[in-house]
Amino acid sequence: MQLFDVAIVGGGPAGSSCAAFCAMAGLQSLVIDREKFPREKVCGDCLNPSCWPVLERLELADRVQDLTHSKLRSVAFIAIDGREVIVDLPSGAHCEISVKRSLFDDLLLRHARELGADVHEQTTVTGLSRNDHWNIETASGEFFQARILIGADGRNSTVAHLCNLLPRPTRERVALQAHIPRPRDFGNRIVLQFLREGYSGQASVNETQLNLCLVGTPPTISTLRKWAERQFQLPADQRWRTITPLTRSPVPSAHENLFFVGDAARVVEPFTGEGIYYALRSGELAAKAVAKIVRGKNRQLALGNFTRAYSGMYRGRLWINRFAREAVLRPRLGSFLVHTARINPSILKLLTAKIVSSTNRHSERSEA
Repeated sequence: MQLFDVAIVGGGPAGSSCAAFCAMAGLQSLVIDREKFPREKVCGDCLNPSCWPVLERLELADRVQDLTHSKLRSVAFIAIDGREVIVDLPSGAHCEISVKRSLFDDLLLRHARELGADVHEQTTVTGLSRNDHWNIETASGEFFQARILIGADGRNSTVAHLCNLLPRPTRERVALQAHIPRPRDFGNRIVLQFLREGYSGQASVNETQLNLCLVGTPPTISTLRKWAERQFQLPADQRWRTITPLTRSPVPSAHENLFFVGDAARVVEPFTGEGIYYALRSGELAAKAVAKIVRGKNRQLALGNFTRAYSGMYRGRLWINRFAREAVLRPRLGSFLVHTARINPSILKLLTAKIVSSTNRHSERSEA
């Protein structure tokens, strides 16, 4: 049985970026995912500009630009009573874009495979044990071994569950998402619309499709769905993808031979546009730490550097997620901010700039 340097459970952006960077460093890398790619994923489908430096280091920026996508020009904040404030988004080659996760994630996973990662799709991890290395058991009866294990398998991480590290979820909110026909004259924009029962996020993903997201509490989500059916003339049997929980305590990102990246470590709001950056960047940081450990460098120093860089990635930005959570639980608060912004738009401009800025570049250069 081959002993891999690193086994990564989860083939989304966090897992695929980690596998690609590990392969680029010459490590024997394994990726296991329960799904068959391409597959859809509940997400706002937005890539903010902070993603581009990571994609450039992966040598994928041009290939992502070649995917069918929309360059997003503005974001409209709409209050419960219909009043709105529009904030322009940065323009240029590396602006905010919207691209379907089925396309984006498939490209990332294929790239990891092209670089030499051993990828196993439709493979579910059912057991983990550890002696000198990790032993990985799967539902299909396959067994794998690896020196280092990385959980990149999302907010309901199987790796965290099997290692007794998964926090108790809080099912205070539910998210529904679907790709629907894009309304005429919608344009290349994002809409964040506050409703009495929660909020709706809408983003153009191409010339014909709109990403429609609904976020509410369990008692209100059915009312939100009916609103969407009326607003967008959807059939009653419209198919929705769903995720819950949207809130979960973080899992420590670094252990001796175990790392967690992306939503497996810290769950962020799926519709702020920041989640994919956190996934890509945390995968890169973990790959750097793994490469140092496998090559026999100081393990504690590598873990410490990873932990500091990982924490720095979120520093000064998690208030955005807290704001989004409060806006759903108290949509009148979100509406009040929209009304206030009609007089003084600075707070919504700050919120938008914080999400779509590339302010992480300095910390990435200093960490490198």
